[in-house]
Amino acid sequence: MRKLLSLRHWKNTFVRVYRLLANRNVAWRDKLLFLVPVLLYWVMPDAIPFLPVDDIAVTMLAAEWFARWMEKKYNR
Repeated sequence: MRKLLSLRHWKNTFVRVYRLLANRNVAWRDKLLFLVPVLLYWVMPDAIPFLPVDDIAVTMLAAEWFARWMEKKYNR
């Protein structure tokens, strides 16, 4: 739980995601498995409009999952 509240952890997670998205060795369909759901979640109507907290939380959880999965898949 403490790790999930750490800003350093989330900074590192988003750096890892950026590097994976920029990496030419990662297949486009793998990148789209992260980007499409996250972008759709951001543009679809929310239960609580004008309060992006849930959008940010979903993006952070998806980023963590994507980084772990791609690093495991591509041995990073």
